[in-house]
Amino acid sequence: MSGSGSRIGEEMGALGARARALAVLRIRSRAVAVALLPAAFAVVLFAGEATGHMRGGSWDAARWVVTALALVVLVLAGAVAAVVARARPALSPTVALTEKAAPDLYRLVRDLAERLDVPAPSAIALTPDCDSWLEDRTHPAHAHAHPRPLPGAGRRRGRARSAATPVLVIGSPFLWWMRVAELRAVLAPVVAGTGPSAHPDIAAARRFVRGLDAAVAVASRPGRWTVRGAVLGIVGRVARLLLRSCGEHAAQMERGVAAAASERAQAVDYGVRIVAQEQVGLAYAGWDRLLTRVALPAWRMGRWPSRLDAGVVSALTELARRDRLAEGFASRLGERPACDLLEEPGAIDEAASLLAARLFHGGPAGSGSDWSPVDWQQYPEEVVDRKWRTEAARLHRVLDAMGIRRSVDPSGAVLAPGPTLERVLDHLSGYESGSAGGRPAGAALAAGISAELAREEAASPPAPAEGGGDALALWGAEPLPLFPLQPPRTERELLADHVTAMVCCSAVDTAGAAPGLDWLDGPALLVDGRRRTDLGGRVLSLVEDGDAEPLRSWLAALGVRAEKPVRLV
Repeated sequence: MSGSGSRIGEEMGALGARARALAVLRIRSRAVAVALLPAAFAVVLFAGEATGHMRGGSWDAARWVVTALALVVLVLAGAVAAVVARARPALSPTVALTEKAAPDLYRLVRDLAERLDVPAPSAIALTPDCDSWLEDRTHPAHAHAHPRPLPGAGRRRGRARSAATPVLVIGSPFLWWMRVAELRAVLAPVVAGTGPSAHPDIAAARRFVRGLDAAVAVASRPGRWTVRGAVLGIVGRVARLLLRSCGEHAAQMERGVAAAASERAQAVDYGVRIVAQEQVGLAYAGWDRLLTRVALPAWRMGRWPSRLDAGVVSALTELARRDRLAEGFASRLGERPACDLLEEPGAIDEAASLLAARLFHGGPAGSGSDWSPVDWQQYPEEVVDRKWRTEAARLHRVLDAMGIRRSVDPSGAVLAPGPTLERVLDHLSGYESGSAGGRPAGAALAAGISAELAREEAASPPAPAEGGGDALALWGAEPLPLFPLQPPRTERELLADHVTAMVCCSAVDTAGAAPGLDWLDGPALLVDGRRRTDLGGRVLSLVEDGDAEPLRSWLAALGVRAEKPVRLV
């Protein structure tokens, strides 16, 4: 009964999707009919003249007015149709994966499609995110970004099918964290979606909606104050109207496709899929922490971690160690990981890591003097230590620009030349002269750091333009990063980061501490080989309240010499 119920549910979802697809196509047909209506009236008026029934002054005037209107409407309709047909739909930036690079993965997907009795995806690509989907890349503009077709993708047992099926896009973190059986279970409902996708009505409706969306994007590009721009403006308004009209139907169609695919996949690895879905949520949590806490500081330093997907395994293993709810997940690491399905996992991981840096930070397309890869073993020295010393140097430059004196004793003699932590503590524990209510001295310093950082970012060279073979080029005029990870930091946050960096530099240079990497929290200060997590609150007391005593006590306990100069970059 369960198999019968699943089949009924699948058929209901497929029928609903086809009904919604027909509704979308009816809107397209109505739009064509509206465009042809003035021309039809003009034909009727000319036919009436030819038969001698519609002659005279008023009929002649109406005939030429309607004819002129019909010509204008036809021209505009032709422009809309041309833009919709020629506009390039947005293509998800991915790493192409040929069968030569992943024969076992292609074989797994092909076997899965045969078991589900659906067409196999035309190719496989990877995305640096925790998601998987099918993507239509049949538009001619997408040809250069289309990986080699999956063998047998143009045939389906016992049925005729479309020669072009969607591309299967897989989240690259899944390959490194999930086991082979888990990946198969997660991909089952995605691959099952190729069945409804092969239906001609659904495929036509999707092409129409994607074309409208691309036409809206073309019409909304800035800097088109010309006759062509005016025409595109009208085209854009028409495309938006049509898109709004069919938007609800298109959304319901996709829900029906997803429901039908999910029902079809129920019979494949059902028990494993429950566990696999838990791994999806865990992978997303670890991936988000890895990007925002570990990768982002490196990207800001002009370095991009070249093994992000391998790093997510370490991050999730650390999460499993800290979180009681994740207990038992680490034991899975003894099973075969899905990345074993790739011939060269390291090369694929590097390509996905570079694409992640571009999508989430806006980095260049390749390595250079100011944009180079970094291994995890080099991260503490090449990223953490350099980050701290760069920020400490910026902090002291701003203090110099503000005219803040070095630390002095009561007699006025300078205690220590060079950049010292004592200088920072003395300034931040004081108050701005003449400020209303005795505002902490950090306000001006925070503003100065923010302005200095803005000047540095403005002076940095922009990323090179996209190349013709780069999938990102198909996003058109979209600025990078496409998906920024975090909003800009506030002035107080910047000041706290810079003071923390100065404290860490002083601890490394005078107390034997060392820079380190925490897989979930990023840069870390190691004292006697153990991470210190009690620094943040003391820095905030200094920055926000001007209270240096908690931090001074902490420094004294560790043996940090605040009066000693530190090494800067």
